[in-house]
Amino acid sequence: MAAHTSQSVAKAAGDDVENDAAARGRSRRTDSGNTGGLRRALATHWYAWAMVAPVVLVLGVIIGWPLVRGVYLSLTDANERNVARTIGARHIEATYEFVGLDNYTAVLGDPVFLQRLVWTVMWTVACVSITFTLGLVLANMLNRDFRGRAAYRMALILPWAVPGFVSVFAWRFLFNRDNGILNKILDGGGIAAIPWLDDPTWAKFSVVAVNVWLGVPFMMVALLGGLQSIPGELYEAAEMDGASAWQRFRHITLPGLRAVSMTVILLSTIWTFNMFPVIFLLTRGGPGDSTEILVTQAFREAFVASPRDFAGSATWGVLILALLMIFALVYRRSLRKQGEVW
Repeated sequence: MAAHTSQSVAKAAGDDVENDAAARGRSRRTDSGNTGGLRRALATHWYAWAMVAPVVLVLGVIIGWPLVRGVYLSLTDANERNVARTIGARHIEATYEFVGLDNYTAVLGDPVFLQRLVWTVMWTVACVSITFTLGLVLANMLNRDFRGRAAYRMALILPWAVPGFVSVFAWRFLFNRDNGILNKILDGGGIAAIPWLDDPTWAKFSVVAVNVWLGVPFMMVALLGGLQSIPGELYEAAEMDGASAWQRFRHITLPGLRAVSMTVILLSTIWTFNMFPVIFLLTRGGPGDSTEILVTQAFREAFVASPRDFAGSATWGVLILALLMIFALVYRRSLRKQGEVW
C-alpha cells in the first residue's frame, strides 16, 4: 500500500513537471510568436511606419512638449517677474519655485472657477443642442430632391467657409447698439434698440447665436452624409407597411444616424468648450465678466493680468484638459453600454 502510494505521488510529481515544462514551452512560443509577428509587421509595413513617423514626431514637438511644459508650470509659482528673460544685453535667470498642488488648491477653492465652469457648461450644452437640432433639420430638408438643392447646400455651407474671425467681426457690427443693422430693423418696426452686447443676458444670447451660426454647417454636412448612407429600401418598406413620417424618422433615421451623431456631438462639445474666438472677439468676456468661459479666463491670467500669471494660466489649462478627458471617458463608456464601438 505504501509502495503504491509512493508510486502515485511520484507519478503526480512527474506530471506536474511535464505540465510546467509544456507551459514554459508554450509561453516561449507565444513570446517568440509575438516578437516574430511584430517583426513581420514592421518588415511588411515599413513604408507606412516611415510615413507616420514624421507626423508623430511633429505632434510630439508641437503638442507633447507644450503639454508637459504646461503641467510643469502649473506646479510652480511662475509669473512674468520670476521667469527667465532678457532685457537688452542682460539675461536674468528664472527664480520661480516648485509649489506642488498649491495652484490647483487655489483655483478650485476660488468661487471664480465655479462661476466660469457653470457658464461654460451652460454655453456648451446650449450651443451643441441647438446646433445639432438645426443641423438635423437642415440635413433632412437637403436630403430630398427639389429644385435648386445644390444652391441651398452651397449657401448653408458658406458660414463654414468664411474665416471665423471675419464672421465674428461681421456679427459684432450687426449687434452694434447704435448703428447695427439688427437694431435698425427693430427701430423701423417701432421696437426699442436691444443692448445685444451691453447687457449680460443679451450678451450670452448673442454669443450662443453666433457660435450656433458658425457650427450648423459642419453639423449639417456630417448628418447629411449619414442620411445618404441609410439604404432607401428601408424607407420604402416602412412606407409600404403604413409607417408614418414620424415613425420612419424615429425607427429608421435616428438609429441610422447614431454612429455619426455620437461622433459629431463629441467633436462639437470639445470645440465649443474651448471656443475662444467667439467669446473673445465678440464680447471680450463682457459685459463685466458675464460671458467669460474657462479658456478666456486662462488667457486673461497669462496675458491680461498684472503681473502675468503663467503658473495660474497653466493650471486653468490643465484643469480644462482634465475636464474634457473625464467627459470623453464617460461618453465612451455610455456608448459602449449602448453597444456602440468607439
